[in-house]
Amino acid sequence: MSAPKKVVLAYSGGLDTSIILKWLQTEYNCEVVTFTADLGQGEELEPARKKAELLGIKPENIFIEDVREEFVRDFVFPMFRANALYEGLYLLGTSIARPLISKRLVEIAAETGADAVAHGATGKGNDQVRFELAAYALNPDIKVIAPWREWDLSSRTKLIEFAEQHQIPIATDKRGEAPFSVDANLLHTSSEGKVLEDPGVEAPDYVYQRTVHPEDAPDEPEMVEIGFEAGDAVSINGEAMSPATILTKLNELGGKHGCGRLDLVEGRFVGMKSRGIYETPGGTLLLEAHRGIESITLDRGAAHLKDELMPKYAELIYNGFWYSPEREMLQALIDESQKHVTGTVRLKLYKGSARTVARWSDHSLYSEAHVTFEEDAGAYDQTDAAGFIQLNALRLKLLAARDKRLKS
Repeated sequence: MSAPKKVVLAYSGGLDTSIILKWLQTEYNCEVVTFTADLGQGEELEPARKKAELLGIKPENIFIEDVREEFVRDFVFPMFRANALYEGLYLLGTSIARPLISKRLVEIAAETGADAVAHGATGKGNDQVRFELAAYALNPDIKVIAPWREWDLSSRTKLIEFAEQHQIPIATDKRGEAPFSVDANLLHTSSEGKVLEDPGVEAPDYVYQRTVHPEDAPDEPEMVEIGFEAGDAVSINGEAMSPATILTKLNELGGKHGCGRLDLVEGRFVGMKSRGIYETPGGTLLLEAHRGIESITLDRGAAHLKDELMPKYAELIYNGFWYSPEREMLQALIDESQKHVTGTVRLKLYKGSARTVARWSDHSLYSEAHVTFEEDAGAYDQTDAAGFIQLNALRLKLLAARDKRLKS
C-alpha cells in the first residue's frame, strides 16, 4: 500500500488515539483529520478539540459531531426490531456503533479529499474487522490504517515513552495500567481486560458504571409504559420523545433499578473467547417491551420465522457485516413484519428485572372471545379440533404402525 497523503482518524482525545495521531504524522508525514463522535458515551468532547489543536491539527480538520439521534434512529432501532441477541444474550452495544463511525469516516474522507482512514482497534479484537469491513463496503478504494497491527509500540511503557518524546500530555492516572478498558455509547458500556480476564473470578463492583447493584435498587417497583409505532419506541409514559431521548430516559430508569447487567464469555469473530461485562439498562427495557408488543400484534408464523432468523442477523452485526446485502435483505423482511407492531407495553421494574405486565394495541390479534374459559358464544367450535388433531397425527400413526409391524 502506498503511503497515504491525508488520513481521517477516529479520534477520542484519549492517550491511545493521541499517540496514533502523532504516529501517523511521524510515520507517514501525512496530514491528519480527526473525527470525534458523540454517541452518548457521557464524556465531554470539547477537550478532544483542544488536544487535536495542541497536536497540530488545523481547526478545519477537526470534526466533532453529535450523532446520537442518527445512532439510535438508523442503527439501534432497526436492530431492536429484530430482537437481536448475539449468542442468546449480548445486545450488541459495541457492534452496532462501528458502522456509523465508519460511515462518517468515509464521508469525511470524501469531503476533505483524504485517501485513507485510521482506527485505534487492536489486532486481537472484533472492532478492527467491523471498522474495516464497513469502510470497504462504502468505499472500495479507501486505504485503512490500523496502527496497532503496524507499529512496534507493544507495551504501555513504550507508549508512554513515545508520548513523552513527542510532548503528548499524559494524565497522571494514565501512567499506570488501567484496571480494565471501557467502550461506551448511548446503548451500553462494555468493560474488558485486566481484572476481568479470569472468567472464574466475579467482576468487582467498581466495574459497573450505569446500573446500581440490584440488591441496592429501590424496594418499591416502578411501572413504565413504552409506546410503539411500526416496531419503534415513540413514547414513555404517554410523552412523545425522539429516539435518542427515549433511550436516554430508559437508561435512567433501568439503571436506577439495576436492570441490564451481563457477565458474558463470548466467541469473538477472530476465533478466541473473551469475557466482558456489559451494561445495557435502556436496551434491556426496550427489548422486553418490544417482545411484549409483538406478542399481541405479530402473527405466529411471522414471529417464529423472525426468531429463527434472529441469530443469523445478530451474528452479521457482531461480525461487522452491517453493510452486507444479506443483512439488508434480512432487514427488509424484519421491517415488513413490523407494520402492525404498534401499541403500548407496561413494564414492571424491580431489583434488576424488567417484566411485561400489560400490553394493548388497536392492531392486536388477541381475541378474548376465542380463548375465554367462559361461554364463547360460538366464536370457536371445539369439535373442529378433532379433525385437526387426526390430520396432524396421521404421519405419526403411520410411523408407529410401521415400527410395531417390524418389531412383531
